[in-house]
Amino acid sequence: MTTYLQTHLQLDEAAASSLRSQYWQRYGATLSGLMRHHATNPAHFLAETHRFPALDRMVVADRAALAAVRRLPGRKILYSNAPAAYVAAVMALLRIERCFDGVYAIEHLKYLPKPSFAAFRQLIRAERLNPHLTVMVDDTLANLHTAHRLGIRTVWINQRMYRPSYVDARVNHLRDLQRLLDNLRLGA
Repeated sequence: MTTYLQTHLQLDEAAASSLRSQYWQRYGATLSGLMRHHATNPAHFLAETHRFPALDRMVVADRAALAAVRRLPGRKILYSNAPAAYVAAVMALLRIERCFDGVYAIEHLKYLPKPSFAAFRQLIRAERLNPHLTVMVDDTLANLHTAHRLGIRTVWINQRMYRPSYVDARVNHLRDLQRLLDNLRLGA
């Protein structure tokens, strides 16, 4: 993404990196800042920044984690700020396409990234979710904060010992999810 900003905004590497970080911090995604302040075409940006010819060598499968995801009960929805083609490619490499009942990439939510309230609301409506019967698992606190404010239970994947008040549970790894979800008492 830094290279994209360098090329299309004619910035040096340090300025491009700084701007990328500022937009990510302020808007939840670099793309949002580029669209808002530079009229960047989102489809072009996503295509240019998600080209990975060696993706099959970059993606490393954790079989135990994938097995844990497959065994989770209920509907599973993958929600990503990445573009649909990239998400599909990664899912295919991991052989998890059939694990999910729905997949939402950034284009599916009008290019609104997590942690946007509007994007979350679109997903909730589209999937007819009851937030109080829904659990969001993520590694980014801002995303979990929005989910929590909408009434969704939250699970933070992180190895830190502390847990913010808007995080219902914390796990070190995906493999720990099944045991944790058994104890969350959804709807309570």
